[in-house]
Amino acid sequence: MTMMETIEARLADELTLSHLEVVNESSNHNVPPGSESHFKVTAVADEFEGLRLLARHRLVNQILVEELKLIHALALHTYTSSDWQVRHADVPMSPPCLGGGR
Repeated sequence: MTMMETIEARLADELTLSHLEVVNESSNHNVPPGSESHFKVTAVADEFEGLRLLARHRLVNQILVEELKLIHALALHTYTSSDWQVRHADVPMSPPCLGGGR
């Protein structure tokens, strides 16, 4: 199972999701081809209702505690259903790589 599949499975097992997208953004960074080091997660979950952004991120980080030991970066976009509707399913772009490690 790839890291992306592992992240998807862990979040799907722990959260009541109406939308989940996990993107391997490693190719946008200074890493070898085929790396699984940088991910962007967009999650719409019932569990985020009433939680501030930091609490949502902490919840996801707790779920992915083992996976975070193996990856370099995790961009999180966490929404409630109403947040997601207001955004019209629009997710911010990740910033460009600054060339870390060169």
